[in-house]
Amino acid sequence: MADAERKSTQSFPVFRVVGAPVRGRLDRALSVFADVRAGEGASALLMALNGFLLLAAYYLLKTVREALILSEGGAEVKTYSAAGQALLLLAVVPAYGLFASRVNRTRLISWVSLFFIANLALFAAAGSHGLRVGVVFFLWLGIFNVLVVAQFWAFANDLYTETQGKRLFPVIGAGVSTGAWLGARAASKWMHALGPYGMMLTAAAMLGATVLITLAVNRREVARAPKDKAAEAAQAIGGRGGFQLVARDRYLLLIALLVVLLNVVNTGGEFLLSKLVTAEAARVAGWGPEAAAARRTFIGEFYGAFFSWVNLAGVLLQMFLVSRVFHYAGVRGALFVLPLIAMGGYSIMCVAPALAIIRLVKILENATDYSIQNTARHALFLPTSRQAKYKAKAAIDTFFTRFGDVLAAGVVFAGSALKLSLAAFAGINLALTLVWLAVVFLIGREHARRAAAR
Repeated sequence: MADAERKSTQSFPVFRVVGAPVRGRLDRALSVFADVRAGEGASALLMALNGFLLLAAYYLLKTVREALILSEGGAEVKTYSAAGQALLLLAVVPAYGLFASRVNRTRLISWVSLFFIANLALFAAAGSHGLRVGVVFFLWLGIFNVLVVAQFWAFANDLYTETQGKRLFPVIGAGVSTGAWLGARAASKWMHALGPYGMMLTAAAMLGATVLITLAVNRREVARAPKDKAAEAAQAIGGRGGFQLVARDRYLLLIALLVVLLNVVNTGGEFLLSKLVTAEAARVAGWGPEAAAARRTFIGEFYGAFFSWVNLAGVLLQMFLVSRVFHYAGVRGALFVLPLIAMGGYSIMCVAPALAIIRLVKILENATDYSIQNTARHALFLPTSRQAKYKAKAAIDTFFTRFGDVLAAGVVFAGSALKLSLAAFAGINLALTLVWLAVVFLIGREHARRAAAR
């Protein structure tokens, strides 16, 4: 399936070409993780740092979000707000595309980031003066996190050629995964020290640093690029809007469907896990109101350990496995890893819906999602146009991601109303996973056609 891809990446970390420039110390050090060639290490490391700061800032804000929404509105308001994010994105995505048509990539990233930084300052000021900002902040963060991450990966896709992206995205992804892991670990301690509004300002400062890094990377890569590539970087992105691009392109439409299915299956698995954890907490601590505190403690300890294992496994997979999977299986082959894990896990769950099994399935599923799947999904945009990289990617990573969340909530609501068993919910996930595999196969065919045409 991926012969051309495998030939393009070569072997690492001992890649040699007669007459090739000599790699520096940084290039050689990063070759432990991927095939980094002469002169590529500095920009790849800066991009990894950029991704680290973005995800660390998001996990700080995610902690603030939970504290504000649950203390001001409760779990029900949180659920309704999640659906509201998808509706807001119907307006945000076209507005983003319209702005992107008029500016080049550095102005797009800089001004969008500065807009979010200003928002954080306003939230901090309003909250400090006693205003209730929980619901609005929840809606805002749901747009912020998907849009800035989509924008970051769009820049990476625009920065590198297809062959470079396949080699260097695992390094960049390592920064993203590490930022999510350490950001989550730091959040609880910093919340106690800084409070929610201090955390907002800290995240704003981190976001400001990403703007400076983006400008530095752009300047460095433009100086090293061929004249036509350098001239293109200075031009406005132009083209149609994100939704129009997705609707007119079979390849982009399949990627959007992939994102929707992934989110529905993942959220369905989270529901299964939460039901079994709640039942186990009640069994251990008791059902009565007097045991509520003990149940919360059990659930908190379970999820604390669960998230630690997921994040640690995700970082290790990203650092040491993703580049190997890309080398031996290519981007197309890498897309099959997660749905095959999900298919095996939910097949077992159909027969034995036990907490120990779903815990292991979800650790493997989430860790693979955050590493192999995430990097491969972003790499799918390498053979697309600049307009697709910025606008269609923004539409897919924002609206279609949230639309998947809404569909997942609908599946849970309908299944609960019908009083389906946990095994039946696992069966629904298994059926959706089979559809997911079919979509991956179709994406692979389209991706191969594009690769052959270039």
